[in-house]
Amino acid sequence: MKKTRRASQRNIIGQRVHDARLKCNPPVSQEDLAGRMAAKGILLDRSAISRIETQERYVMDYEADALADCLGVSIGWLYNRA
Repeated sequence: MKKTRRASQRNIIGQRVHDARLKCNPPVSQEDLAGRMAAKGILLDRSAISRIETQERYVMDYEADALADCLGVSIGWLYNRA
């Protein structure tokens, strides 16, 4: 059996998602963000948002795009590029 090393970080946008969520006025809870994502047809529960923010969960490209839209930031900002 092949042994693999567990990756310590599974995404690079987790901290930025957390920061953007709290910078909203009023701040957006993880549950509220999950609801906003569901309105866009992307089903992530509160624990999935938490795992994204702690970099324990992979983020698909379409999820990153929707997260940026739901939080009112650019996709570049999430990736610390703009």
